[in-house]
Amino acid sequence: MSSTATILDAAKPIPERLVMPATDHLVDSLDPEPHPPDDAEDLPTAAVVFDVDAVSVYYGEFRAVQDASLKVHEHEITAFIGPSGCGKTTLLRCFNRMNDLISSARVTGSLCYYGVDLYNPQVDAVEVRRRIGMVFQKPNPFPKSIKDNVAYGPKVAGLAKKGPAMDDIVENSLRKAALWDEVKDRLNDNALGLSGGQQQRLCIARAIATDPDVLLMDEPCSALDPIATTRIEELMHDLKTDYSIVIVTHNMQQAARVSDRTAFFSVEVNADSDSRTGILVEYDFTQHIFSNPSDERTENYVTGRFG
Repeated sequence: MSSTATILDAAKPIPERLVMPATDHLVDSLDPEPHPPDDAEDLPTAAVVFDVDAVSVYYGEFRAVQDASLKVHEHEITAFIGPSGCGKTTLLRCFNRMNDLISSARVTGSLCYYGVDLYNPQVDAVEVRRRIGMVFQKPNPFPKSIKDNVAYGPKVAGLAKKGPAMDDIVENSLRKAALWDEVKDRLNDNALGLSGGQQQRLCIARAIATDPDVLLMDEPCSALDPIATTRIEELMHDLKTDYSIVIVTHNMQQAARVSDRTAFFSVEVNADSDSRTGILVEYDFTQHIFSNPSDERTENYVTGRFG
């Protein structure tokens, strides 16, 4: 393992290439969650995957997100909602350090993954992205065969070489993405020949082929028709058994249907400079965000009074 990953060596004993500290001790020290839903009294407290504390994101001098704080829990679907330009995707990209690819971007505050600061200089961003997969707004399969799309990540990561081991990874990933039965007889066909919904499920299969703990989804259904959207939403419910999912969506009905917790973001406008900064207004169980929000701004957004 590279020296940049030294800080991860003594961590949680789940995958060997990027292991993080044990999470049991975190559960006892969690801040109490506000407004647990009425039917959640007997539910165990889920471990914290991401602990976001006063995170701000800048592009040069422009502050895109200001002082966001929240906890994302294990094996849950967490939705980010809010109007355009409020920083939902910007914060999402911080979770697997995709903003590192933008030279002017910088992140302040603390963002911990199973207790490890993801922005510690000793943490390897490439190793982070192997544990935290991402599915983008528009399906983006490689111009390769269906099989090669899924096999690409495991091959690069050294998880398997060609042969039965790789074939098993490809099949298992496609099965988890509910695509195997539709493509098993044409794995060598070009992935660009699939429908839009199939391409997005292929991208999900590609993301989970490296055995991540988390899936980040940036508006994964925005370019899909209602039938394909339904398939993706059903798939998310199935996948949260094995993965923790964070989704950005402009579709409030989708957030209400699929998520366990919802974060509402809005925009704060500086009267002097007319600059717009994204702020986290409220974070709670989805049931309460949509039925009894604590903040008037949240209520105005979910009832369609603005946005």
